[in-house]
Amino acid sequence: MAQRQAVPYHLGVMKARFLEKAADTPTPTPSIASASLSGLPPDLLQEASKRLGWAALAYAGTFFLASIAPHLLRVETTILPPHEVWDRGFQLLVSVISIVLGLSVFVLSRYARIRPDLLLDLGLVFEVVGAFGISMAQFWGVYPEWNAGVLQEYVGIPWECVWIVFFPLLAPNTPGKTALAAVAAASTGLLTILLSKAAGATSPDAPMTFFLFYFAFTTYVCAGLAIFVSRIVYRFGHRLRKAREIGSYHLVKPLGKGGMGEVWLAQHRMLARPAAIKLIRPEALGKDDASRLTVLRRFEREARATAALGSFNTIQLYDFGITEEGSFYYVMELLNGLNLDGLVWKFGPVAPARTAHILRQVCRSLGEAHESGLVHRDVKPANIYVCRVGPDYDVVKVLDFGLVKSFKADEPGATELTAEGIATGTPAFMAPELAMGKGEVDGRTDIYGVGCVAYWLLTGQRVFEADGSLATVLAHVQEQPVPPSQRSELEIPESLEQVVLACLEKDPAARPQSAAELDERLVACGLDSRWEAQQAKDWWTLHMPESDFAELEAEAADLGEASLLTVQRESIP
Repeated sequence: MAQRQAVPYHLGVMKARFLEKAADTPTPTPSIASASLSGLPPDLLQEASKRLGWAALAYAGTFFLASIAPHLLRVETTILPPHEVWDRGFQLLVSVISIVLGLSVFVLSRYARIRPDLLLDLGLVFEVVGAFGISMAQFWGVYPEWNAGVLQEYVGIPWECVWIVFFPLLAPNTPGKTALAAVAAASTGLLTILLSKAAGATSPDAPMTFFLFYFAFTTYVCAGLAIFVSRIVYRFGHRLRKAREIGSYHLVKPLGKGGMGEVWLAQHRMLARPAAIKLIRPEALGKDDASRLTVLRRFEREARATAALGSFNTIQLYDFGITEEGSFYYVMELLNGLNLDGLVWKFGPVAPARTAHILRQVCRSLGEAHESGLVHRDVKPANIYVCRVGPDYDVVKVLDFGLVKSFKADEPGATELTAEGIATGTPAFMAPELAMGKGEVDGRTDIYGVGCVAYWLLTGQRVFEADGSLATVLAHVQEQPVPPSQRSELEIPESLEQVVLACLEKDPAARPQSAAELDERLVACGLDSRWEAQQAKDWWTLHMPESDFAELEAEAADLGEASLLTVQRESIP
């Protein structure tokens, strides 16, 4: 017997990936769940709320360095007159209040469960109060004496100008709200001068006409620029939001990219139902219009067939269609769990009893597809998720019927979904007949893939570890697999090992002839009953507690999307 090899225990990098299903594209309707007062997409709102926090922190830091730090470093050697002591104390108080204000907004942006749009509204209040703090620091007590020569002095540009112009970029809002806040912030300089004159800190002879002209050509001009900038940002956000409307779904945020497109977290605009949308780029569909049209028709045909699958162990497809830009899209359910690839990379090989429990559910999904005349052709760990669904644990969902093929010759219009330039499987899990390009593929091709998945679960290794895709494909065609028991530190029952090796037979006729037959052989092993519901619950409670999803839940709450609390997670080794 060959020496057992060490099993790799790698920590995978968790990454969300989602896949989807069918119906015609409905006419867009007004968004309720995802609508926001700012008119910006939720992910941009989230980013803007974070920028608001950093701006508040910078505001507080600047006040500390400009006002507090010099007092801490300076040693007074002279006795100041009472009025100057009072002025310095007052300025110090203004600085402390401003610092506390900035830190408070930063804390709210990071730790308070406030919706981003409401936080940005609060940010407008912060803009005005913050500008008032800057004005108090700069203009309180200026010109305690006044004479005609003062009019010829260059007084410079107020610091409020920088604050007013850049604030709409850091924390955008609607043009109307931005205009009110900008004008109010621009008026804080005049208000400070009036208060300073009333308190006697500024000469009562200082003419207000001078300050009116001064602020009219500085802060009020900057307020106009801020309004202009706000309109540009708002239009950009509005157009981006429109571009993210796909059928009845609104794209919330990107989750990942693949070879053919992108995956987005989405929200139905009328129902409290989260979803995942996979966008397939137009260029991935073909090189010319004719080939793209052919592939799109195949996508539609097979999407309708896949949508008809009702097995609980098959991911549900809600919708599909074509965007105005020519991208094909699928809309599918979200899953709370991780795929079998990530399960093994993160936690090591899976116990035989749990492996049998998982494989039996895979058989139920594939069995229905095979009875409908569909073969998956890409059965692999990354396309099988183990999930938590309500009170149930270790629920299996088979994903990505994107390479599905009809093998019923008498089915009208039965054709492959794939076209030239589109891969038809994954080398590490590809059946020999598929690797050699034989046209006669059926459900037994998927049975081979199930054998490869079982091998991965039990050993933490591929059936064949070769250098390069071509070498891996040739190994599947020519070489015999090493029994799993010789490559695993787990005790693998001989009955289960024989089932796995039967699935990996080169000749399809030597494999289990259907998913139902494979399921019967797994039942005969007597292992599935050893993995009880309580054991599954204990495993999930220990290894995948609810806190694992706390970050996404917090983000969903921040976006005002209370229903976006589930996520699929995929480990990438």
